[in-house]
Amino acid sequence: MKLGDTQQLTPRHFINGRWEIGTTTGVSTNPSDTREVVAEYARADRNQTERAIRAAADALPHWSQSSPQRRADVLDLVGSELLARKDALGTLLAREEGKTLPEAVAEVARAGQIFKFFAGEALRIPGELMASVRQGVQVDVTREPVGVVGIIAPWNFPFAIPAWKIAPALAYGNTVVFKPAELVAACGWALAEIISRCGLPAGVFNLLMGSGREVGQTLVEHPLVNAISLTGSVDTGDRILKSATARRAKVQLEMGGKNPLVVLADADMDQAIDCALQGAYFSTGQRCTASSRLIVESRVHDAFVERLRQRLTALKVGHALERGTEMGPVADAGQLEQNLAHLEVARSEGAQHVWGGERLARATPGHYMAPALFLARPEHRIAREEIFGPVACVLRADDYEHALALANDTPYGLCAGICTTSLKHAMHFKRNAVVGMTMVNLPTAGVDFHVPFGGRKDSSHGPREQGRYAAEFYTTVKTGYMLA
Repeated sequence: MKLGDTQQLTPRHFINGRWEIGTTTGVSTNPSDTREVVAEYARADRNQTERAIRAAADALPHWSQSSPQRRADVLDLVGSELLARKDALGTLLAREEGKTLPEAVAEVARAGQIFKFFAGEALRIPGELMASVRQGVQVDVTREPVGVVGIIAPWNFPFAIPAWKIAPALAYGNTVVFKPAELVAACGWALAEIISRCGLPAGVFNLLMGSGREVGQTLVEHPLVNAISLTGSVDTGDRILKSATARRAKVQLEMGGKNPLVVLADADMDQAIDCALQGAYFSTGQRCTASSRLIVESRVHDAFVERLRQRLTALKVGHALERGTEMGPVADAGQLEQNLAHLEVARSEGAQHVWGGERLARATPGHYMAPALFLARPEHRIAREEIFGPVACVLRADDYEHALALANDTPYGLCAGICTTSLKHAMHFKRNAVVGMTMVNLPTAGVDFHVPFGGRKDSSHGPREQGRYAAEFYTTVKTGYMLA
C-alpha cells in the first residue's frame, strides 16, 4: 500500500477458532485523510463476548498442559511473520493511527521481536528446588498459568502493546480474549489474523472488537476471566480495578504519565534539545512515556526555550505516509478537540504561549495540529494533567534540588529523564526520582522490549510488563512438599 491507497478492510471477530461477523459494524478512518475509510469492522455484543470467554476457558486445560516447545514454536512463527511483513503492516498502522511510516514500521518490527523473545521465555519458565527445614522433605516451587486472560489494549501502539501482553500470556500457558481499541480495529485484526494461522488450538486465542461498555465490561466482570491486563486512562483503570478485584481477579494496569525531563545547566544543550523534541513531540506526543514537563535550570532556561522553539518551527507536520513527515496527525477528532481544550485552559490560567497549538490545514483533510510549547508554573493544569498530544510545558528550576522536587511533584510516576554531564547528579536522580523508569541523556519515550516496563503512583498497578518480569502477572506460584 502506498500514499493515497484506499484499500478498505472488513475485520471480523475470531472466536473459538472461527471468524464471525458482529451484531453491528464500526468504521475506522485515516486521520491523515478523513475521506478514506480504512476498515468497516465487526462489533461484538455481550453474547459474543461471553462465548469467547467460555471458549478460552474450555481450551485452558489442554493449552496449559502443552509443551513449552509447542508454545515457543507458535510464538516464533508469529514473530517471524510480523518481521517479514513489517512494511505492509506498518503502512496499515500509519493509515489507521496516524503514526509516521518509519515509526509505524519500527513498531511492527518491535512487536515481532517481542513474540520471538517470549518464544525463548516459554522454554525458560523458572522453578526452584530447595531443601526443607524438616528432615527428609523436599520442596519445589513452580509457576503455573493464571488462567483466562482478558487483554484490553489502547490505540496508540496497536501492534507493540498487544504483543507484549499476548505473547507472555500464551508463552506461560494462558488462554486469551483480546479487545483492541476501536480506533485501530484493523491493526488488532491484522495481528489476530497472523496469530490465528500459527498452530493454536481453537479457543486459546480470541479477538473481539467493540465498545468498552459491551466487550470490556463483560471481560472485567465475567467469573471465568482470571486476569485483566489494561493499558488505558486512569479513570478506566480505576473502574476496572474496583470491579475486577471485587471478584478476586488478578489486575495489571498501565495508566499514563506526566513525565519530567530535567535539563541542568551543565547539560550538552544540543543533546538536551533532541531529547526534549523526541520525547515530547514524536508519535504526535501520543505516548504515556512522553516528556510533557520540561524542567530547566534557571541559568539555561531562556536559551533552551528559544532553541526548542526554533526546532519546533521547522518540524514538518503532515500526512503519515508522506516522505519527510516528522509528526503525523492527532489520532482522531475527539483527541484533537481535547488537546485544544487543554490549551485554552492553559491560556486562561496564565501559562505563557511560546509556540504552536493551532489546527493546521494540509493537502488532505486530517486532524493536524502544530506542536505546542508553553511556559508554566507547577500549579497550572498543563503541568499536572496528562494531555496525550503534542504539547509540552517548561518549568523553571532554581537548581538541581529544586528540579528534582518539581520532577516528583506529580500524581504520576511512570518515567523521568535528566540531561546532565554530572555523574553525581545523574546517579542521585536515578535513585531519587519516584518513577518506574529513569533515562539519563536519553528521551523519556523509547524503551527496550526485554526489560520491565511500568511505573509507580497513578501510572501503574500490579506486576510489571515486558521481559522476564512478565511472569509475575501471567503465572501463579505453587509450592510443593514431598517426603523424599
